Amino acid sequence: MGRSVLVVEDDALMRSFIADVLDGAGYRVELAGDAEAALALLGREPFDLVITDLKMPGLDGLELLRRGKAVRAESRWVMITAHGSIGTAVDAMKAGASDFLLKPFESPEQLRLVAQRVLREADTETRVGLLVEEAGRDFPPEGLIFAGAAMEALRSPVREVAPTTATVLLTGASGTGKEVIARVIHAWSPRRERPFVPVHCAALAESLLESELFGHERGAFTGASAARKGRFEMADGGTLFLDEIGEIAPAVQVKLLRVLQERVVERVGGGRAVPVDVRVIAATNRDLRAMVAEGTFREDLYYRIDVFPLRLPSLAERPDAILPLAGHFLARYAARFGKKVDRFSEAARGGLLHYGWPGNIRELQNVVERAVILARGEIDLGDLNLERPEPCPPAEGALRNLERETIERILRESGGNRRRAAEALGISLRTLQYRIKEYGLS
Repeated sequence: MGRSVLVVEDDALMRSFIADVLDGAGYRVELAGDAEAALALLGREPFDLVITDLKMPGLDGLELLRRGKAVRAESRWVMITAHGSIGTAVDAMKAGASDFLLKPFESPEQLRLVAQRVLREADTETRVGLLVEEAGRDFPPEGLIFAGAAMEALRSPVREVAPTTATVLLTGASGTGKEVIARVIHAWSPRRERPFVPVHCAALAESLLESELFGHERGAFTGASAARKGRFEMADGGTLFLDEIGEIAPAVQVKLLRVLQERVVERVGGGRAVPVDVRVIAATNRDLRAMVAEGTFREDLYYRIDVFPLRLPSLAERPDAILPLAGHFLARYAARFGKKVDRFSEAARGGLLHYGWPGNIRELQNVVERAVILARGEIDLGDLNLERPEPCPPAEGALRNLERETIERILRESGGNRRRAAEALGISLRTLQYRIKEYGLS
């Protein structure tokens, strides 16, 4: 069965024309001659899309939109209007319409493309919602999120900033839980019922990131067969989480700054400014101040996102949180895998407490997940498979510099092959990886 469309139009010829076009495109079409008949149909069955004229006798299209949204919140709406009523059409979009069409139509193809695009965007937003819901299932309780004295100190500032519209910059090493805190801020804000949309900036090439953030119009580039909303538009009314913002290329930084300053988005290949109401939370494990000094990150963008900075402590700074977090992950994975594993041995508890956790909470989670798979009854130290790199005393700065320079040299000589470099250095591959991350080596 095709997607369902309700056409509301008082002009019989126009109503018949729209029905023929959409029926030919494979949609299941129902017709209504006025708003009252449309509301009756909406009360009886759901429609994926409602296309309605703006000017009609009795209730107009704008009032129908408002009442229809209350009946079928999931339906998408497209308004049909004459040139002289564009202002009212804009009001309709503010009330929840996805788009509007000007009469007379340019062609039947225009009508088909608008219907196709609006429904595709609805599908995309549904998928985003499912991803958010999926992530929420693994969302730890508040007591665990702020476990440990170092993290507990952040609870109050997070509560203070959450109800505001201030941009938040989360800093800290990889794996410290920056996205979890971003979700907490969203959940404690008045925007909690609207979307939380994450974007992992380092995972996309510059051209793809630009389209992902701002959207694109049809034909903007090869493969852009239809217009598409960007993440800013998807997050309208909600929160956009820009993870690893320090990885954004300079050209995209310029466009991002404009959005933050003017609160409008211009799609790639388009000239129309689309207003957006989005709260931005950014995160990075890089030193943005140093990047500004180097000229690789725009100073004006830095000050635009650094309105309310929050630094997340490493897991090594939260020793009192290690065992509670490990217990949480143990219960989660034991239930997920159907394993009767319910405790850590004393040796395992000691190992967890004395390990350095260079990968922070993400590493702890992975270690416990693997241990649950291996263990029977209880998790022992051997199940954790912890490998502790040789410690470097903080006071021995000269030795640390020598170690860093040696690793850099061996990596260059091995052509970037980490396994060969580890063999040449006489250390394990895992220890080398920790050192590369610790020293910020590429």
